[in-house]
Amino acid sequence: MTGKNIAALLLAACLLAAPARAADEVTVTVGGETVPAFAENGATYVQLVPLLEAMGGWETVWDHAGRVASAETDLFTLDVPIQRSYVLADGWLFGTGRKAVLREGRTYVPLRSVANLLGAEVEFVDWDTPIAVRSTEAAAWTEEDFYWLCRIISAESRGESLTGQIAVGNVILNRTASSEFPDTVKEVVFDRKNGVQFEPVSNQTIYDEPTEQSVLAARLALAGVDAAGESLYFFNPDLSQGTWVRANRPYYATIGCHRFYR
Repeated sequence: MTGKNIAALLLAACLLAAPARAADEVTVTVGGETVPAFAENGATYVQLVPLLEAMGGWETVWDHAGRVASAETDLFTLDVPIQRSYVLADGWLFGTGRKAVLREGRTYVPLRSVANLLGAEVEFVDWDTPIAVRSTEAAAWTEEDFYWLCRIISAESRGESLTGQIAVGNVILNRTASSEFPDTVKEVVFDRKNGVQFEPVSNQTIYDEPTEQSVLAARLALAGVDAAGESLYFFNPDLSQGTWVRANRPYYATIGCHRFYR
């Protein structure tokens, strides 16, 4: 993933007392290159074009009529619509939680979520010390891992947003890294230690051709994009009581139709 090209990425922040909605200038450096940024209402925003240039050398095109900034990254086409709390990866929605904004004619995006999508991680310390942003480690994987990850994502979360599908992929990969579960994606998917773990294995939809969005979600999950943290379980409350999971595992988040647990 392109995050590997980042030698070092530090954001030094020192905010003075200011009104609740005031913006404070901050400085972000990516591999020694400064990226303009500001903090507002507890979130850090970075200027999109310098960020993309520093992380992957990607050129950005601005659609004035549509108010959308676009760039071709190594894995997908990125579209950033202004005043929307999401970006699009190959046309699929990835929630950012905060709106992209125009400031002095420049596009600014929420740092944490966009850095995550591009293969980097933000580590906030506090307002008086630097915020470290580092490239994430891509998972070691085989073609067989990719084959089954695409299919379990598609079968379990068809119709979900890109964020929700990445989260399902995260759970599968988290299990391969946990001593509680098998070591490969295929073994995790077909694990029967405590009964069949995933409904698509029982109803045979695991063998269906995966959707294009699911293929992208698998690539992004393998590249280190994180939507589910350390979650090891998920269930759809409309289809399952999730009794054991709710009683025994800490809740992480609800993404689309699924609830995720660590």
